[in-house]
Amino acid sequence: MAILPPDQMRTLGQLSTLGLSFVLAIVIGTAVGWWLDDTLGTSPICFFIFFFLGLAAAVLNVYRTMSRIK
Repeated sequence: MAILPPDQMRTLGQLSTLGLSFVLAIVIGTAVGWWLDDTLGTSPICFFIFFFLGLAAAVLNVYRTMSRIK
């Protein structure tokens, strides 16, 4: 079994976290929006706002990670 050089291992580690960080950003944003809607009674305004903020954060995480890998 060939052992990868440290820089390739680091890159592999960063890429392996992309999917998880993408999903978590969306889930956290959606949960906050859902909770705010339930608390403030503003359904579905906060849900959509925080869903799209979570989506934007997820895309930004992917962009930052990919730009560091190059």
